[in-house]
Amino acid sequence: MKTVLITGATSGIGLACAHRFASGGYRILLNGRDATRLGVVAQSLREEGAEVMPLCFDVRDRDKAVSIISSLPDEWKVIDVLINNAGLALGLDKEYEGRFDDWDTMIDTNIRGLLTMTRLVVPLMVERGEGHIINIGSVAGDAAYANGNVYCATKAAVKALSDGLRIDLAHTPLRVTNLKPGLVETNFSVTRFHGDKHRADNVYKGIEPLRGEDIADVAFYAAEAPKHVQIAEVLILATHQASGSVISRAES
Repeated sequence: MKTVLITGATSGIGLACAHRFASGGYRILLNGRDATRLGVVAQSLREEGAEVMPLCFDVRDRDKAVSIISSLPDEWKVIDVLINNAGLALGLDKEYEGRFDDWDTMIDTNIRGLLTMTRLVVPLMVERGEGHIINIGSVAGDAAYANGNVYCATKAAVKALSDGLRIDLAHTPLRVTNLKPGLVETNFSVTRFHGDKHRADNVYKGIEPLRGEDIADVAFYAAEAPKHVQIAEVLILATHQASGSVISRAES
């Protein structure tokens, strides 16, 4: 049985990936920051017949991540797929008006957290000669959009880190995939607007956005592709979204 480790797996795309990979016969290493929420999701997956091990830590906490990953039972240390999903956007401010704390949280989660998990898991894959890293990037990593400055920069970094890792691993059988979703209706916008649900809902007004399940389906396809096939990068947009900044909305 294969094992997948998913960061930020208690909501949104991460949660959808947990259910999709569980339904595909994978064991799930389920990472999240909220112990209560983690327990609820783990129980839900178990009720679906999946083997699950919750891993409660924030990917920004490198010491905790090192401690937990290095302490995994032997039967869980063989990780076939790592999905670096933990990430967020905070604020929609002009770069010269942004909040320092928001910047730090985005950079520490979206970049440093991804690097930490990659450093902890990938060497074991290389040693085994098998494994797949799936990074959840964004259309925002292709081109900046108004007031997205730092978030866009972190997702551009995810693209560069994915490309760099793929180069570093070219001599191995390991595969690296960068998935770049556009508008996905999750709690992403609620987080970005610091809990302002009304403002978040307006992001998806007049368009049918993607769902977390849509991205999870693509991730699973990439993971299950034949071994000689590496799905390097996929841009996934809602039908009426052309880019990070071009969206055709129905009139209300």
